[in-house]
Amino acid sequence: MEFRVAGEIIEWRGPAPHLFVVMSAADSTTLREQPELSYGWGCIPATVTVGGTRFTTALMPRQGRYLVPLKVRVRRAEDLDLGDVIELTVHVADDDLR
Repeated sequence: MEFRVAGEIIEWRGPAPHLFVVMSAADSTTLREQPELSYGWGCIPATVTVGGTRFTTALMPRQGRYLVPLKVRVRRAEDLDLGDVIELTVHVADDDLR
């Protein structure tokens, strides 16, 4: 499954501050309806592409939506910061990510 995501980079101050992009409600519902994709706590493994950078991560559920974490190395490589509006591709597939 592949999702095209566009959104503002936000901060969530959980145990430590991290930056994320929030997936749409529709995309989040699609993911939530497939619990077999989750490896625990509702997190879903994914491969994400931002600009020319591709990385693996885990989508995190929060308040009914999924958050796409943006690793520091990715933000540096793509010159991204809090408040930037970006586009990314999220690829989720239980057969090739576990």
